[in-house]
Amino acid sequence: MRVWNAPEVPAVPRPDGTAVDVPLLYDTASGQLVEARPDDVARLYVCGITPYDATHLGHAATYLAFDTLQRVWRDAGYRVHYAQNITDVDDPLLERAAQTGVDWRALADEQIDLFRRDMEALRILPPDDYVAVTEVIEQIGRATSILLDRGMAYRLGDDVYFDIQAAQDAAPWVLGEESGLDRATMLALSAERGGDPDRAGKRDPLDPLLWRGPRPGEPSWPSEAGEGRPGWHIECSVIALMHLGRDFTVQGGGSDLVFPHHELSAGHAAALSGHPLARVYSHAGMVAYDGKKMSKSLGNLVLVSGLREQGADPRTIRLALLAHHYRSDWEWFDSALDEARLRLTAWQSAISRRADEVDAEAALEEAALVARIRAALRNDLDTPSALRAVDQWAATRPAVVTDLVPRAIDALLGIPLATAR
Repeated sequence: MRVWNAPEVPAVPRPDGTAVDVPLLYDTASGQLVEARPDDVARLYVCGITPYDATHLGHAATYLAFDTLQRVWRDAGYRVHYAQNITDVDDPLLERAAQTGVDWRALADEQIDLFRRDMEALRILPPDDYVAVTEVIEQIGRATSILLDRGMAYRLGDDVYFDIQAAQDAAPWVLGEESGLDRATMLALSAERGGDPDRAGKRDPLDPLLWRGPRPGEPSWPSEAGEGRPGWHIECSVIALMHLGRDFTVQGGGSDLVFPHHELSAGHAAALSGHPLARVYSHAGMVAYDGKKMSKSLGNLVLVSGLREQGADPRTIRLALLAHHYRSDWEWFDSALDEARLRLTAWQSAISRRADEVDAEAALEEAALVARIRAALRNDLDTPSALRAVDQWAATRPAVVTDLVPRAIDALLGIPLATAR
């Protein structure tokens, strides 16, 4: 699958002898800040969109969070390998296509293209591997067949289900280890988020669907698991293992994916590989609008494309999102763009007079600002503190500046100050 064009990320020099710190990231499984320490390569997987109603600000906030993580890793000198899926065949997409009378493939293609344009406008670094589910049907069918052969899956009619108990007995994975949820909450969330806990014949109500047998009027494909199409969680397990390998650095996504999606994706991957899926499980908070969580089902969406069509500078959209800590739940107000415009104007004014060199005091202030930005972002991607540091520096109205500050703001925060994009 084609990705969007990558923005340029300038290099930001470090003072001689400065230690490069590994970013600290909140790990959902442990409930603690941990080092997101790569080996030679930082390997990142972030769950992608189901392509309808893209791209709302909840999507944008999530992908911006992990864009920031990539920038921190790159600034520390690590190479990043980033993979992302597209759930381009799934019940919600098929239902929307039926409601609107549009072919599901055409709807998916239209929304994926819109998502690409939004990500490019927001200067989000693209994945190295951008993989649609329909591109890996064969591999998912094979993985499902392997789980059947290993006794960690079972057939129920034409469908195949993951056997949670058998997987816990055989694989390095325990249900609830990532989410920390009790069984009653899991059952409720499973029913709300695509599961079928009330289906008769399942060995455990929480057992998730691996492979959905053919249904009239639905797309299906031949595979080693039989005719049909993939379940939701297995797609990410297979794509992540294919492109990143086992035990990769960070699994990311929105907090609404903690259970069941990420919990069960990790279970599938552990059952297939014999190893944990990831070392750190990181989740972005939810964005509300009109007093409720922004969601497709409620229809209270603020779309990036809509803001852009209204004339919003994508940099102000990005700044408005960066003003909130990625893990927090928060509410979007239209005034956020006005505040971001004022911030952008102040920053542009502060860097308007450039020089190759500044006096010793100004040079120290510039270096101290870059150090504060780096320290804030290293500490669990604290973008609000990074923005405040730039605000405080800009308020001093420096007479002239070098390229150090604008390069750092571009590289670490993704905001080019010279020209609008």
